[in-house]
Amino acid sequence: MSSWRESLAIYLRPKLIAVLLMGFSSGLPLPLTFGTLTFWLAEAGVSRTTIGFLTLVGTAYSLKFLWAPLVDRLPLGALTRSLGRRRGWALAVQLPLAFAILALGFTDPRVDPWMTAMVAVVIAFLSATQDIVIDAYRIELLTPAEQGAGAAATQWGYRIGMIVSSAGALYAAEFGGWRTAFALSLIHI
Repeated sequence: MSSWRESLAIYLRPKLIAVLLMGFSSGLPLPLTFGTLTFWLAEAGVSRTTIGFLTLVGTAYSLKFLWAPLVDRLPLGALTRSLGRRRGWALAVQLPLAFAILALGFTDPRVDPWMTAMVAVVIAFLSATQDIVIDAYRIELLTPAEQGAGAAATQWGYRIGMIVSSAGALYAAEFGGWRTAFALSLIHI
């Protein structure tokens, strides 16, 4: 019994809690550009063909390996000097990501589904970039013995973030509209 407690105790370490929260932050934008967006577009009367085409928004997550080396090596001037490379990149990505999520709520897929799609593409790109930064930061932050627990904490946080973002956004949209749903998503990033 003692070994189970010891095994689980690692997740109570401050670094692992931080990794869990970063995973949560990383998981929030994904449903906003997939399931939640698809539901919103269908509700708005956008054609199924257009909705099907817009599933390509998520391509950024599959292609992030193309710009990961840049994110890994490119310093961001004052942000890198004051916060370090990983935290500097995190801040540089999260502010525009938050703005893009808010902007998505101000688009109207009935009037201009392509503007909605363009904002969703920006969200997916920034979110994929945030994933790159969080993964690199986690690897640098944790000791080799903590890496397995860190990967698990990231996945748990990611999944919880996805659930909150998808179910939470649908619930918020039901009572306050889509603009409110996307604005509330910002609280968690």
